[in-house]
Amino acid sequence: MITTISGHARVLGAGINTDVNCSSKYLPGRDNAYIAQRAFEQVVPGYAARFGQGDIIVAGKNFGINSSREQAVHIMRMMGAAAIVAPSFGRQFFRNAINNGLPVIECDIAGIADGDVLEIDLAAGRVSVAARGIVRSVPPLPAAIQSLLAAGGLIPFLQQHPDWK
Repeated sequence: MITTISGHARVLGAGINTDVNCSSKYLPGRDNAYIAQRAFEQVVPGYAARFGQGDIIVAGKNFGINSSREQAVHIMRMMGAAAIVAPSFGRQFFRNAINNGLPVIECDIAGIADGDVLEIDLAAGRVSVAARGIVRSVPPLPAAIQSLLAAGGLIPFLQQHPDWK
């Protein structure tokens, strides 16, 4: 089971809705790969170009509000996001992320800067930036949620456990 995640912080602001990262201006007729190359450009120009495999999205309050668009999570996974850390999330987005194997951690992000190396311990409930001496306690994700994430999301979990009820 995956319990720790480490990656560079890629900072966004507050109130980022899913229309910003998978903008309808690219749809229809564009695939997710095309959109992933342009994700969040309306908020932080060049964000996707600087984003690397295993980076962690660090955002302000209410990340993923106003939409149940599951495609948004697919695009962030395609970008290479290892996790998202924010003080709060839109509830539908939060569940879509878990169902698609993308860890989302509710945490105070004060003092975390773009490029910082974050370490997230899902089992212990800790987010830290060693270089800045930041250590934050967060509610540990329940074992069932950790199992879904380790499997890659809800559908892979159910495929691996066909008798699960």
